[in-house]
Amino acid sequence: MYEEAASAFQTVRDLMRFAVSRFNEAELTYGHGTQNAYDEAAYLILSALNLPIQQLEPYLDARLLPGEVADVLALIRRRAEERVPVAYLTNEAWQGEFNFYVDERVLVPRSFIYELMGEPLAPWIEHPELVHRALDLCTGSGCLAIQMAHHYPDAEIDAVDISLDALEVASINIQNYGLEDRIQLIHSDLVEGLEEPYDLIISNPPYVDAESVAALPAEYLHEPELALGSGEDGLDATHVILQNAARLLNPQGVLLVEIGHNRDVLEAAYPSLPFVWMETQSGDGFVFLLTREDLVAAGMGDPMNDADFADS
Repeated sequence: MYEEAASAFQTVRDLMRFAVSRFNEAELTYGHGTQNAYDEAAYLILSALNLPIQQLEPYLDARLLPGEVADVLALIRRRAEERVPVAYLTNEAWQGEFNFYVDERVLVPRSFIYELMGEPLAPWIEHPELVHRALDLCTGSGCLAIQMAHHYPDAEIDAVDISLDALEVASINIQNYGLEDRIQLIHSDLVEGLEEPYDLIISNPPYVDAESVAALPAEYLHEPELALGSGEDGLDATHVILQNAARLLNPQGVLLVEIGHNRDVLEAAYPSLPFVWMETQSGDGFVFLLTREDLVAAGMGDPMNDADFADS
């Protein structure tokens, strides 16, 4: 079928129709930038042809060179048959107005935290210039650290990851945005070796529970397993962050962590912590905020004396 298409197709419209048909036939799973076969096909084709990704209509009847048709068909085939996320096929992912280089060494950026930096944090961080030191735990591609640098232009940022492969990708993105002087990449297992007090800590750690990891669609299995699962209940990394956050925050410091669908389990484990659940485009149960004052008042000031965690 693909060989026949390569000899018959001439236009973007031909490729669009074929891609949507193949994606629907394969019953693909979306969620790495688009939500349906049409949007996925449009993005993949426009990106592969180096065309503006928001302007399909003007190019639908553009005639393509045979080599261009063959190249796009090869990507369509990989998406449909191998179920490779489109971001890995184009080596590009978008969050808001920011675009990032990505490959299979990192998760495809999709954290809700990018929605929350800046104005949504104003009740806790009145002025952006009050953030002098910031930390991005589990930085992956570096996407959140880069957006943090945009929202807090006076901040020096530490971006931490356990994966050297991920840090290599983050380095590409940091260089692309010219932020080498403001973002320091650190190879560490979560907070190990960190001592700098920070005004703001953000983290999108692994948080998929073991049962959910086992049931992930094929598209998500192309992503690094290390960045997805975190123990039986998905909260191993989050426990470490909560045990250490107070010692790593300045007196008025703020902690912002994404935990997926684990809100009930987390609240049961830490009944004395006054979690603030931030509103995102998908609801208010995915990202929590705590201040250092909240953590200390709940007895979390000393990570060795965490009664809540010991009882969980």
